[in-house]
Amino acid sequence: MSIVLYHHPFSRASSVVWMLEELGVPHELRFVDLMKGAHKAPELIALNPMGKLPILVDGDAVVTESAAIGLYLADRYSLGRLAPLPDDPLRGTYLRWSFFAPSVMEPGSMAKAANWQFKPSQAGWGDYEAMLQAMESAVTGREFLLGDRFSMADVIFGGTLRYMLRFNMLEPKPAFVAYSERLAARPALQRADARNLAIAKEHGLNPG
Repeated sequence: MSIVLYHHPFSRASSVVWMLEELGVPHELRFVDLMKGAHKAPELIALNPMGKLPILVDGDAVVTESAAIGLYLADRYSLGRLAPLPDDPLRGTYLRWSFFAPSVMEPGSMAKAANWQFKPSQAGWGDYEAMLQAMESAVTGREFLLGDRFSMADVIFGGTLRYMLRFNMLEPKPAFVAYSERLAARPALQRADARNLAIAKEHGLNPG
């Protein structure tokens, strides 16, 4: 077993569990006690100087940032299935929405919630309403981001969308709710949710 995920069920590492379940590859979850500051331990700082989770170690490869982990895993273990091939025209759409989650959805929602003052034309995430319209366009009239084909982009984009809906960080537009429900029906996501919940209970954590 070469894949190790440094994990806490209330961190972005929880979404990586879904990625790994979709792939069906052997792996180990290594619990990191965030409440005790274990993510700042020297051995983890050596893997990720940001001192954050998730951290994925796959043999000699060390990958951080959840979107990067998803793209790495899909290319290495599911190229042509969860990741379109490099010459597939869908590859561009796949990459677009994979990067949209961390570079637009997350900062855009934070800016809205905290009432940041900025010029949308000067911010990488742009205008909040335009962001919502783009997200709606991505999930309306199709089952998944690539049409009827599920991909790792759905885990990255969809996982962020599900989190934001759960914590009322995003307006529950019908297209978002319907897409989230389609994702929730996936057995791999159900297994991942169950694993994260079990680990939370094992460590006395309240899932809220």
